[in-house]
Order: sequence, then structure tokens, then C-alpha cells
Amino acid sequence: MAATRWAYVKSYELPDPILPNTYMVVRLDGQSFHKFSDAHGFTKPNDIRALELMDRASSKVMESFPDIVLAFGESDEYSFLLQKSCSLFNRRQSKILTSITSLFTSSYVFYWTEFFPTTPLQYPPAFDGRIVVYPSGQEVKDYFAWRQADTHINNLYNTTFWTLIQKGGLTTTEAHARLRGTVSSQKNEILFSQFNINYNDMDARFRKGSVLVWNSLKSAPESHETTLGQYLNDDSASQQPSSPGIEGSDLLSEGSAKGLTEDPQNLVLQNKNQRGMSKRAQKKQAKRDRVIATLHCDVIKDAFWLERNEILG
Repeated sequence: MAATRWAYVKSYELPDPILPNTYMVVRLDGQSFHKFSDAHGFTKPNDIRALELMDRASSKVMESFPDIVLAFGESDEYSFLLQKSCSLFNRRQSKILTSITSLFTSSYVFYWTEFFPTTPLQYPPAFDGRIVVYPSGQEVKDYFAWRQADTHINNLYNTTFWTLIQKGGLTTTEAHARLRGTVSSQKNEILFSQFNINYNDMDARFRKGSVLVWNSLKSAPESHETTLGQYLNDDSASQQPSSPGIEGSDLLSEGSAKGLTEDPQNLVLQNKNQRGMSKRAQKKQAKRDRVIATLHCDVIKDAFWLERNEILG
């Protein structure tokens, strides 16, 4: 930057480094997405196209910022976890937040026509963002448990609400009044007794959200399916049968399974070559030898974190 007599104005810029050796979570949220979804004819209560578009934009963010080790999405929201050792932009909060938010938003627009080929954008979508810092892995696990529990609560309400309108013939005002003060078990009972809908049989994507992780090309562990109602301090779990298992390996995002059938001889050669690499070079190679997997699994129980202990380092 040129040393002119006007350069003093740069001294007004404040440093904003994030506390070192802490986990960073970047959470993005759609601005006025109720209006946006209505303007673009999103299917109620869940539009699979819109959810897959969110996953695609998030995958692009993870591809561009390898320090992101986990992402979780529901509705118009996505959270990204950056590892403790992350030194991206020298841990400057403003640079990290604006770069991730802008890339996600531009990717959402860029990939729009792949998921909505006959629905032109009426106006540009917007997402706001924040960074939250956590000192230990326990807070990180509790954060993602909180977001997944929120996914379940919101989806159960929205599913019951729109079922009362679409199949029960209620108005929006009547549906809100019908559900006021109800707990999860009562919403489950409405769905099952009045409309023969078992909530636990719904697509796990709607009930659990999307979980984006890095999978090594050499292995692709399966996810675990668990009924979320048991964590929410109500009796919904006891009134509904457990949902069938979901294999996370069958839910890899498009193109993410590429290379999983690598020739064993090639893998042996790669392992031999890695023995002569420095630790730094091995880490770089490991980042190249991985793909993003999109799962719809339980992140509340410890099984997920034990199976993927590299997430928390």
C-alpha cells in the first residue's frame, strides 16, 4: 500500500483476531426467507430442491476452505466448524466471516438453476452471519446437538401445521390455534391419529438436517440413526416406533463417492510414498485424498463423534 499522506486513515482500522486455540463456528442464516420462499413457490413444509441447494452451496464453501471440518444445515441456516489450529486469514474475524458468507451466497445464486431450472430468481437472496468461539470439544458437541434438536422441533411443528392446512382444511389462523401449547407427543398424535402419518417414517433429511463431513477416499463409515424425541424432555419417543436405520454412505452428495473404489494396488503405492513424506506433506496429501459426504444422521449421541474423532482433533 502506497505511503502517501493519506495513509494515516488505515490506523482507524481495528484489529479483530479471534482468540487462538479455540474452535470457531460460523453460522449463516437466510434473511427474510419466509418472503423469499413464498416468492419462489417453495413446497411446504419442506422443499427438497431448496434443501439440496443449501447443501450444494455449503459443499462449495467446504471445498474452498479446507479448515472447515464439519457443517450442519437445516432450513435456511448452515453452521460451519473450523478446527482449533485454523490460521485462515490469521484468524481475523471480519475476513473469515465475510469470505464464507459471500462465497455461500454467491454459490447459492450460481447453482440455483441446477435445482430450480424452471423458476427464475425474482430477486437476490441474502444471508447474514456470525462467528461464535468455543473453548472445548464439549461445547462444540452441545452446539450441534442444539441445532439438530431445533431442526426436529421446527420440522415437527411445520409438518403438523401444514398437514392441518393441506389435508385437514384448516386456515393458517386455525392451525396455529390448534397447535398452541402442544408438546411433541401431541403433535405426533395429531399426525398419526388424524392423518395416519408416522413422523419417524419421514425423510431423515427433514427430521435431522444435513451433516457435511470429510470422508477419506480409503474409507466411508456409515452414519447412525436415532430417534431425536428422546432428547427433548417429552414423551414423543414413547408414542412412536423407532425409525428405520439410515445408511449415511448411501446419502453421499453428487460426485462425493468418486474414487471410493480406488484400485488396491494404487493405494499400496500411495502408502509407500507417504512413508517418505514429512508430516506437513502428509497432511496436505490427506486433504487431497478426501471427499465431502452429505449425511442425515444423529449428531447428538456420542457415536457420531467417536466414529469421527478427527473432527475435534
